[in-house]
Amino acid sequence: MRWTLKPKPDSQRVKDLASQLKVDELIATLLVQRGIETFEQAREFFRPSLDDLHNPYLMKDMDKAVSRIEKAITNGENIMVFGDYDVDGTTAVSLVSSYLKSYYPNIATYIPDRYDEGYGISYKGIDFADDNGISLIIALDCGIKSIEYIAYANERNIDFIICDHHRPGNELPSAVAVLDPKREDCSYPYDELCGCGVGFKLIQALGQNRNQTIDDLLIYLDLVATAIAADIVPMTGENRILAKFGLEVINTNPRPGIKALVQNVKKKVLTITDVVFIIAPRINAAGRIKHGNAAVSLLTEYDLDQAEQFASEIEKYNSDRKDLDKQITIEALDQIEINEETDRFTTVVYHENWHKGVIGIVASRLIETYYRPTIVFTKSGDKLAASARSVKDFDIYNALEASSEHLEQFGGHMYAAGMTLKEENYQNFKNAFEKVVSETIHPDLLTPEISIDAEIDLTDINERLVRLLNQFEPFGPQNMTPTFITKNLKDSGYAKQLGKDEEHLKLFVKQNNSDGFGAIGFGLGNKLELVKNKNPFDAVYCIDENEFNGNVKVQLRLKDLR
Repeated sequence: MRWTLKPKPDSQRVKDLASQLKVDELIATLLVQRGIETFEQAREFFRPSLDDLHNPYLMKDMDKAVSRIEKAITNGENIMVFGDYDVDGTTAVSLVSSYLKSYYPNIATYIPDRYDEGYGISYKGIDFADDNGISLIIALDCGIKSIEYIAYANERNIDFIICDHHRPGNELPSAVAVLDPKREDCSYPYDELCGCGVGFKLIQALGQNRNQTIDDLLIYLDLVATAIAADIVPMTGENRILAKFGLEVINTNPRPGIKALVQNVKKKVLTITDVVFIIAPRINAAGRIKHGNAAVSLLTEYDLDQAEQFASEIEKYNSDRKDLDKQITIEALDQIEINEETDRFTTVVYHENWHKGVIGIVASRLIETYYRPTIVFTKSGDKLAASARSVKDFDIYNALEASSEHLEQFGGHMYAAGMTLKEENYQNFKNAFEKVVSETIHPDLLTPEISIDAEIDLTDINERLVRLLNQFEPFGPQNMTPTFITKNLKDSGYAKQLGKDEEHLKLFVKQNNSDGFGAIGFGLGNKLELVKNKNPFDAVYCIDENEFNGNVKVQLRLKDLR
């Protein structure tokens, strides 16, 4: 692991902010590192407010989208809400369809089959609309590059409203409205919304037309928070507001589908991390193993007994998913060894029988062993389909663009993407992608980095610090859990390994004659020798609270030791 201590921000700015907020300079330093330099910015950060959400009509084409939906309702047209099969897509479809159904009955939903249709808008989906007298399709979390598909729909007198958050190509589809804050000609103040977030802006605009306030839309924010967590978008601006209030809904009044998913979780209060690791994988498992429709059925079900039935089915899909990704990861690692590709700049692997639903997870797993841009291919119909994942600070989308002569289609963003190609082009693409990455990636990016906010002593850790750090939540990209380094620590002598494979490490650490803290290092069991016999060491960690038998104690969650 590479330990990188963030540069200290300008000391005068830190002092000024500490003085204005009446906090110590450590808290002020953490804020300035996050771009928060004024009292007003700090107020918005510590006290996110729904009043700070932007007017949805600032988004390009929002007026056209709302006008077309209102016209469809006035004329009694059939409307189809279409979305991708992942968490962002299925939550977005659940959000928009359930909102529209609250006052208009002629609403259908459509999630493409991952295996039969692939990612995004499909001819099969448009034909379904045509066969069922649907004249308006609202596409969520996809569509920004679907030029030919929208043209095909237009020939059948089917209008499209696209709500996407991926980067547009050089040409926009000829839809009635294209809502995408990443459009170059869109001046919307925040461009990091997820697909479900763009869907929420659409219902916010529709709600304004119906004299609804943001309070009337709070019940939908559990879906938005789930999508924000799962899609790993920056936890800044509107995302942070929507995630905070969405988490409150999840913890106080979740929809039956989410309630059914979390009712066996023993924690009283769920965090964004819990959403990422408990709720999101289960919603995703439906589209990975069976069909995304199962997720939409769960998330739009209002009867708890029925929701519990759907949730138990999804639990089985999730269990199957775990078995599959474990097996395929082993096979992929073997392939890398057999092909003698352990020293490359990229990982590109392929097997025709790998389950398409888990190749994205497998790509992430492979990065845990070989830390480099990774693509996992499988057979999909007469083509090969793949999921790509990147390493921190490397833009895999740009690398794909530079290798795109060998691809049929691709889409995504900096850290994750999908693509298809003809089987005969696989090796040429693999070679081109390796060449592009080898020529553009900085060697440092091939070693995992721990980004450290500040160096502190154990004596700096107190109840007030912990209380203020808790107010930095919800955490996510660009507002990660603060990470600290403390030097010259010693274990009290009772360090031990935990876990059935002794993969974790439990310590009680002291620095000089300070009070000690319990510390837990997940995956750091192999560091036991380093801390034995009261040998001094340095640690990188986050500050956690551990609850046991009703007692809450501060503990250090170790990231690395040396």
